[in-house]
Amino acid sequence: MLTDRLEGKWLDCFEEVLALSAVKKGESVAILSESQSRALNVQLVELALHRLGAKAYHVIVPTPAQTLPVPVRSTGASNALAGQDAVVKALAAADMVVDLTVEGLLHAPELPGVVRGGTRMLFISNEHPEALERLKPDPELGARVDGAIAMMKAASELRVTSPGGTDLIVDVSGAPVGGARGFAAAPKSVDHWPGGLVACFPRAGSVNGRIVLDRGDLNLTFKRYVEEPITLQIEDDFVTTVEGRGVDAELLRSYFEVWGDRNAYATSHVGWGLNERARWDAVTMYDKRDMNGTEQRTFAGNFLYSTGANQFAKRFTLGHFDLPMRHCTVLLDNRPVVEDGKLVG
Repeated sequence: MLTDRLEGKWLDCFEEVLALSAVKKGESVAILSESQSRALNVQLVELALHRLGAKAYHVIVPTPAQTLPVPVRSTGASNALAGQDAVVKALAAADMVVDLTVEGLLHAPELPGVVRGGTRMLFISNEHPEALERLKPDPELGARVDGAIAMMKAASELRVTSPGGTDLIVDVSGAPVGGARGFAAAPKSVDHWPGGLVACFPRAGSVNGRIVLDRGDLNLTFKRYVEEPITLQIEDDFVTTVEGRGVDAELLRSYFEVWGDRNAYATSHVGWGLNERARWDAVTMYDKRDMNGTEQRTFAGNFLYSTGANQFAKRFTLGHFDLPMRHCTVLLDNRPVVEDGKLVG
């Protein structure tokens, strides 16, 4: 168990990342948190902004009541702002928002209202600062992400295969593409720390094939390694069958089913990891309360398949899986960008 104590090294780290996000003296920065946010990270952001001379203010909302039959984890679609238009306006008035909500606003329906006027946003994942310190971004990582974004935008088809049997085809022509650099410097930009990921949000009806989650792949909603293979058949974006024996498949089926929501079975986004410092095996090192698994979304060469909310296909749901996979080959218009889990070029 790590101790929640202010450390000078963590304050230095937060200051550096916010400086990368172009925080300037006199700039207005909203610190968004909720009652169940990690208080240590909220404090570190406030003190780092003070060092940088920003005009910071807190927007704190109560964590919503638990009305669902299961815990909600790792969605990127926080409902902390649901129906709170006044809060959206308070955030949109800032030059920058630092998002410290538990789940994050990355896929939340309120996000466009926050950034529409030019506000930029950095989501700091609900990790212990010990992990954030180790995964501090730099401009080189940002350049790598920018290059991958350009490649994805230029492509028409993404295909993924694996020795375990994955064979997925995604029509990515015209799909919105984004990336996580770990900092947010440009107006309207939305990013998250840890960074090192490129992903697209496929248009409706453009994802078909088969995903095979093999041993050692990850289910980040459960913060758990897969121990027995699971096969997902996907037709026109939606998981139609979950095949497999053992606890892993049963847990997946159970969590899908409990939502009673077809959109929980839909494709959210697809992409691959670019961060050479992120570790596939780091889940073994942390208590679950000390990690959110964003590191495992970004480790270099993983293929990330995610289900749930896709605002560009007009699908919103709190049912969500992030499923980073190893040993995959990812091709853009038949050109490999990842081969057997290793970045190409």
